[in-house]
Amino acid sequence: MKKQLARLSAAFLFSLVIWSCNQSDPDPKGDYIRGVFVINEGNFSQNNGTISFLTREQNTAEADIFTKVNGTGLKGGVQGYAVSGDLGLILVDNSAAGLDKIEFVDANTFTSTGSIGSPDIENPREIVVAGAGKAYVSCWGTNADYTYKTGYIAVIDLSTKKVIKKIDIASGPENLVYSNGKLYVGTVSYGGGKSLTVINTSTDVVDKTVALDGAVTPIGIDANGKLWTGAGLKAVRMNAETYAVEASMPIGTDASKSAGNFVFSGDLKTIFFILSYSDVNYVTHGETYNFAVTDAQINVTTPVIKRVFSGLAVDPSQGLIYAGVTPSYAQAGYALRYRADGTLVDSIKVGVAPTGFVFK
Repeated sequence: MKKQLARLSAAFLFSLVIWSCNQSDPDPKGDYIRGVFVINEGNFSQNNGTISFLTREQNTAEADIFTKVNGTGLKGGVQGYAVSGDLGLILVDNSAAGLDKIEFVDANTFTSTGSIGSPDIENPREIVVAGAGKAYVSCWGTNADYTYKTGYIAVIDLSTKKVIKKIDIASGPENLVYSNGKLYVGTVSYGGGKSLTVINTSTDVVDKTVALDGAVTPIGIDANGKLWTGAGLKAVRMNAETYAVEASMPIGTDASKSAGNFVFSGDLKTIFFILSYSDVNYVTHGETYNFAVTDAQINVTTPVIKRVFSGLAVDPSQGLIYAGVTPSYAQAGYALRYRADGTLVDSIKVGVAPTGFVFK
């Protein structure tokens, strides 16, 4: 009898454990669990930035999902979006002083859950999430005199949704890349900065400042563990531990052109970028190129796509290239999807000035 009771008790406990495991992690609910979020910057003077959403299997997008869910718009230009678990963070840059903010949403339903505004967030530019606990936002600060000397990185505690520290970065901090406990910070060209700043995200202090030849656009760590960054009209490969420059490859010789929108392929072995210039009427022209991280030089005679884009990203799950097209700042733009060889898959109408993509 004792043995039978022991066996029954063991079976009951086993069943209870299995039931508990099945009940502990229910699937999240919402309309935005998986898919692609398109960051539509909007017309800055009209504060009409939005976020569109599309599933990978369809070729139509759902426009302005924040307004659809919350009944009101974001009221500014949308500079970025990041996701940490069930929390989404939207960067909103309003044309009026003091109205910039980070809007928090439920990442699965897009329901608003609060915000952080001025003076903690002034002229936000880009955002990255570092693990489950913190996010980092590059800000130009008030920048009232347009000298780009009031910039900083805002450190956000995601559990309290508060800015817990500001790390001073002059010269227009903009581009951010996070990898393995390090935050790499670049600057905009008109800010005058020509250095890569490395922040230790465990201590939130600057570990290293590396001087380079041009405005810095950190790209990330490649498949071989090397750190890449754009520096003016060059792509620079660095040792990720010592920051010693191992290669500095020119991107053409035409000083009137600029290189940007650098992005890795899904396997981290290829870098795509846009080489562009503006004519006398301020119309942008250019093409999209790529090079392997093992190449000794960059070929800018044969573009992979013969078009210029306002945004560029690669979906890590499918390997497709997502490219933003902005016909004007007075009409909706498009998200174009390409295969890695430059073959067009489709074109999807989104919002005004699509500049970024977030894959979930």
